[in-house]
Amino acid sequence: MKNFALVTGASKGIGKAIATELAKRGCSLLLASRSKNLLEELAEKLRKDFGVEVHTFVSDLSDTSAPKRLLEFCKQNNFGINILVNNAGYGLWGKFDELTLEMQINMLRLNNENLVHITHVFIPLLRKNKPSHILNVSSTSAYQAVPTMTAYAASKIFVLIFSRGLRHELRPDGINVSCLVPGTTSTEFMDRAGQQPLKKRAEKVAMTPEAVAAIAVKGMFGGKAEIIPGFVNWISAKLVPHLPKKLVENIAASLYKVK
Repeated sequence: MKNFALVTGASKGIGKAIATELAKRGCSLLLASRSKNLLEELAEKLRKDFGVEVHTFVSDLSDTSAPKRLLEFCKQNNFGINILVNNAGYGLWGKFDELTLEMQINMLRLNNENLVHITHVFIPLLRKNKPSHILNVSSTSAYQAVPTMTAYAASKIFVLIFSRGLRHELRPDGINVSCLVPGTTSTEFMDRAGQQPLKKRAEKVAMTPEAVAAIAVKGMFGGKAEIIPGFVNWISAKLVPHLPKKLVENIAASLYKVK
């Protein structure tokens, strides 16, 4: 059984950059995303550039059946998994009662429910192939409430706290759990979230996905609990918990205000 790094949401952004960073380190890859063409293009490029084995699994990962189908795919192909990167996720911008309930439930299903589901079903494989790693992708919005991104920020708080608890549970099994907590990154996240009016301002402080991925993979292999890329993001994450919640929420509300 050959070991693979499984990366969800691998066709774009941070997921794509993490897949590339792992390929640089000689990791065989299983890339999962709903974007078939983009996924196949990336797989072919990584094979060519780094000489690694790359397979793809095309599926909408917000589908409740996706985690079990992904596990069955691995078992049928005799793939061992020693790295699991739970990157798939997205955000929504707008007032909670003005965004449709269906859109928000679907986001929470992908960001939280299916992340938990995928993690749960793959732990037995990770135990067989230790030392192994789980890297969950949260966001600096996990450190405070964010009005107009209320459900998204709450979903990322869940990812961070889930990761820290799981880290203690799985440490005796030789499974390291790390949580990546990126700030604003130059990806298509803001377009999907509907935040086009904020993009120009955000670009001034945004990191590249490649820079985020390099720090993420280094931190994961280094066994770090929380990986916060970028000095500004790190300072913000450390400072926010010591400020009055009302002040932090007022600042966030002014930054993400829907006009």
